Amino acid sequence: MNVKTALVLLLLALATIFALVCVLLTRARAPGACQQQPLQQEEAEDGRSRVFADLTPEELARVVQYLRGNLGVPLADAVRAKHSDNCIASVDVQLPTKAEVLRFLDAGGARPPREALAVLYFGDQADPNITEYVVGPLPVPTYHRDVTVQKYGGKVPYHRRPALPTEYKQTADFFKSQVFPTAPSFMLEVMEYDGTNLAAVTAAPRGFQSGDRLAWFIMFQNVSGFFLHPMGLEVLVDHSNLDPAQWVVSRVFYNGQYYRDMSELERAYVQGGVRVEKVRRAPQDGDFSSMRPRVPMAATFPLQYEPHGLRYSVRSNHVTFQGWSFAFGMSLKTGMRLFDIRYNGERIVYEMSVQEALSVYGSNCPGGMSTRYMDGSFGIGRYASPLVRGVDCPYTATYMDTHTLHESPGGRKATLCIFEQNLGSPLRRHYSNLQSLYYGGVANSALVLRSITTVGNYDYVWDFIFYQNGAIEGKVQATGYTSSSFFHGDGLQYGNRVWEHTLGTIHTHFVNYKVDLDVGGVKNSLVAHDMAFEVARAPWNPELQIEQPRLTEEVLDTEDQAAFRLHSTMPRYIYFAANSRNKWGHQRGYRIQIISFAGEHIPEASSMERAISWARYKLAVTRRKEEEPTSTSIYNQNDPWTPTVAFADFINNETIIDEDLVAWITAGFLHIPHSEDIPNTVTVGNSVGFLLRPYNYYDLDPSIYSRDGVFFTSKQDFTACKVNSVACLPKTACCFPSLPPFVYEGFQN
Repeated sequence: MNVKTALVLLLLALATIFALVCVLLTRARAPGACQQQPLQQEEAEDGRSRVFADLTPEELARVVQYLRGNLGVPLADAVRAKHSDNCIASVDVQLPTKAEVLRFLDAGGARPPREALAVLYFGDQADPNITEYVVGPLPVPTYHRDVTVQKYGGKVPYHRRPALPTEYKQTADFFKSQVFPTAPSFMLEVMEYDGTNLAAVTAAPRGFQSGDRLAWFIMFQNVSGFFLHPMGLEVLVDHSNLDPAQWVVSRVFYNGQYYRDMSELERAYVQGGVRVEKVRRAPQDGDFSSMRPRVPMAATFPLQYEPHGLRYSVRSNHVTFQGWSFAFGMSLKTGMRLFDIRYNGERIVYEMSVQEALSVYGSNCPGGMSTRYMDGSFGIGRYASPLVRGVDCPYTATYMDTHTLHESPGGRKATLCIFEQNLGSPLRRHYSNLQSLYYGGVANSALVLRSITTVGNYDYVWDFIFYQNGAIEGKVQATGYTSSSFFHGDGLQYGNRVWEHTLGTIHTHFVNYKVDLDVGGVKNSLVAHDMAFEVARAPWNPELQIEQPRLTEEVLDTEDQAAFRLHSTMPRYIYFAANSRNKWGHQRGYRIQIISFAGEHIPEASSMERAISWARYKLAVTRRKEEEPTSTSIYNQNDPWTPTVAFADFINNETIIDEDLVAWITAGFLHIPHSEDIPNTVTVGNSVGFLLRPYNYYDLDPSIYSRDGVFFTSKQDFTACKVNSVACLPKTACCFPSLPPFVYEGFQN
């Protein structure tokens, strides 16, 4: 045995001994020192957060059973329903009014009755329409009431309905049986069509004027990452008739040319009058669009764990962490939402929720140029993705299932995660080398609540983050596949060429949030602070001129004053002010700080702009009203020309002094796809959102009471645990925790 071999064996032996010592130390420690503590899933003692809870599978089933037995009309299963059927499109929780909830939470009032909101499509009627019913009380319903007219001022026309999966299936069948057979030579020789190798993506809205139900469908190769494989063929289908046999092709586009229908395209092709751009058939994995890593696996990426177990608690839909507590839920339409957010026992926010995600596209192809996606219509919560442990969220995060009914009752596994994250930088710190010598700092550890929505090609990572200084952050990161058009002609005016036949099309992202702040109570005012330079003579020497910043203050009296358009100047400090003051005589407040790179959403002269008029404003503060619960409607997508809800109508110059106020926050960015978006867009740099930060709300920074603080002086033994808790880590955190096995159930639903 040579010296080198002996050295290797010695190192292996030492590593084995160290591992055994770690195991023994782990077992010898107090329970939980290196292990995750079991998550407490039982109801909180008083169950008060249950007032905000999503519907359970049992409640969903009871609502469906009640409606089937009490409406007096047959209801088809939405999974198989035809357009001319009646069906239950969706069921979600119907939240009580804020007044009812506050009487229950704060004044010992009765628990509000638990109710559901059911959306029904009535296609089997002389006047097909969409009707919304409130059903209750749960868990055993005994009544229902039609709230459609109360909410929207009239019936909701049937053409505004969001599509059910059956509509997409019927569209695919329509192409296969009625459209493609009318151009057999073109489809075989140019598209190499075999019945399965094409995938269609719909543009939206479905039409070009109120009452329409027609859309461009863009053909892609049906391979992994098909969004990047356009074939150059797009078909405009009028599917307004409730009988798919009566649907018609209104126009066809191929490689820069338009045709009346597929038959005309076929004739032109046979006669040699079509400019053919043959697309190489991609392998099933998509080739360049595949997300399969191009290199073999190597060392595992860093992991984070809690050496003394979880420092947060989840009980049903209620979370506590350090001084924070809140209730959470998952809306079918708008996704993750929080209620009754408190810090150190005081309510800061009554509701914080996503409202809408909008994308407006440009292209020299018809499908791309007519696309304005409003994701709430598809369902931001409905398309919440099952999360992958260790990638979508930290491996040791807490994963929660959600339950919705859209096509049928069911649940989605691990669609929401909760974790504490050490952000790797100090929340605050100071190193003193003047006068006295000391170090003081706080590790920036925050609680994150996350869901990820996959709506078609895009994935949105939604975060609500709670910091130890009393701040809250709402953040969204965009990733997934960029949408694309077939590259031809003047395509470079609408994006960048990212592959041989692929144009990454320019588009915008806008996200709207609702934040119902209750700062020091329900009644608040909106105050703006900023600065202006003043020029003055130095008081000690009148010959000297001083230019210095001076605080400016303005109380915003009305909704019109509090509606800040995207390109307008907004005061840099704008905050909800309470009717109480801190120790230093200042109005207690919470500041709204927006992180956004949004440009113009759409020209205001556009006939569809009112449907997305929330995007006019980076911030709009209005009086809270029960009849204005959301900034938009799921029905706006398919009829933006006559919007069911127009946010602009919320702003009518009412006073906002000492009122219950809501902040509507819009953040966004421009995306010009480029070669580094292939195969996927990364989250880095594609993140926007807002912060709620205490502004004179406390008498000093509340993180001074954090147990994560570290302080020692030059005269102390900073290696001693009693002086510096960080010094104890080598003893308390030397071993790896026992990790749960990797599971994923995302392909089962």
